[in-house]
Amino acid sequence: MSNNEVVMDPKIKQAETVEELIRRLEKDDVKFVRLTYSDIHGYPRGKDIPLEFFKSVVEDGQTFCVANLVDGLAGNPLNAPGMAPDRGYPDMRGIPDLSTVVTVPWEPHTVQCLVDLYDDNGDIIDISPRQFLKRAVDLFEKEWQLKTVFAHELEFYLLKKTGDGWERYSNHSSMVYTVGHRSDELGMMHKFLSAGKVLNLGLTAANHEFGAGQFEVNMLHGEAVESSDRAFRFKNMVKEVAACQGLHATFMGKPFNHDAGSGFHIHISLNNDNGNAFYGPNESDGLSRLSKQFLAGILHHAPALMAFLAPTVNAYKRLVPDSLVPLSASWGYDNRTAFVRIPADRRSGSRLEIRAGDASANPYLISAVCLLAGYDGIVRQLEPPIPVSGDVSLEDNLLTCLPKSLEESISNLLQDERLCELIGEPMVNAFTAMKRVEAERFRRYVTDWEFNEYVYHL
Repeated sequence: MSNNEVVMDPKIKQAETVEELIRRLEKDDVKFVRLTYSDIHGYPRGKDIPLEFFKSVVEDGQTFCVANLVDGLAGNPLNAPGMAPDRGYPDMRGIPDLSTVVTVPWEPHTVQCLVDLYDDNGDIIDISPRQFLKRAVDLFEKEWQLKTVFAHELEFYLLKKTGDGWERYSNHSSMVYTVGHRSDELGMMHKFLSAGKVLNLGLTAANHEFGAGQFEVNMLHGEAVESSDRAFRFKNMVKEVAACQGLHATFMGKPFNHDAGSGFHIHISLNNDNGNAFYGPNESDGLSRLSKQFLAGILHHAPALMAFLAPTVNAYKRLVPDSLVPLSASWGYDNRTAFVRIPADRRSGSRLEIRAGDASANPYLISAVCLLAGYDGIVRQLEPPIPVSGDVSLEDNLLTCLPKSLEESISNLLQDERLCELIGEPMVNAFTAMKRVEAERFRRYVTDWEFNEYVYHL
């Protein structure tokens, strides 16, 4: 990770008032402001606002229904105690964060702005993913004056429409880390990198991955909220730019039975006034005691963290042996089969890479819960187990195995009282209730596999 920073468009960052910002946007022929926020799935919600109404939105907020934060992916409202239907579907207000205003390159005359969510009393919405992450970040800044630093890596598949549905964008056999027209016929990676530059997403590299039609993009590191904002916007950008080309991008963890799954790797470090607090120049491995405590917290809570890292029924189809996906709560030096990999970089680049994330995960939520687990490791001065070596992406009873289903992960989360206390009751209740509904809907659904396996013989 370099020391470069991603900054907003200087014309926008230097605006002293909303009036000045609006005048500058008018000069650039902007006519619409796209307000967006993340629901618990990580899906973008929002509204398009004519620029002439933006000033009143900045002052008074834009109303949304709070129920949209916990809608199921089938559009089913979450009927659970304390949730929106139980309270008559009340409003929440989105207050624009003007530091996040950026041009939308695929929409003429449009800028995008993230909003923070509050209730009518001016209190934050506890289950707002962005606000939840800000609360986790505050623990480190207020208690220890530590800055939380993240970088995100995401994998995804590109699909094209056929008469019967969707198929891979490219079926050409291609090795990982290949580039060019043989693996990317329409030059989509350059389109993504170009759009990312306009959006200030800090995209540093793009390449073909293991699966046919599968790609990976790396992102520059930054402060936790800002970095997660970019990851959230990145997923939406990929989908939108792909749609403009008649394609579909999916961050589903395991869309194909006989091909690689898509992961979401997150790199974490903490900075103090002296630089990277994970660097231990006097330690034999170059890692500070603080980094080891943080690491120990991650591993201690790993089975519970999986509810957020692998938040769908499908995500557990990706957790299979011999696939560079961890199956146990392990760590190792530059070992891509472990739950936590310690890259070889030291000094300013000292960091942990958490490799168990599914591409479908919410950037805000996984960043927040990993911070809270690491926080607990520091507070309790936990010690990590011995590092592993070799390929540990196999079943191993000597290691703490990870859950094998969404239901099992939810159970592990609810049994982890310390992590639930740190996460907070509102988020735990909303997330687990929503995911239990999802798991139950799948339990009742007759799959193609069941039909093909049983209908003829039984």
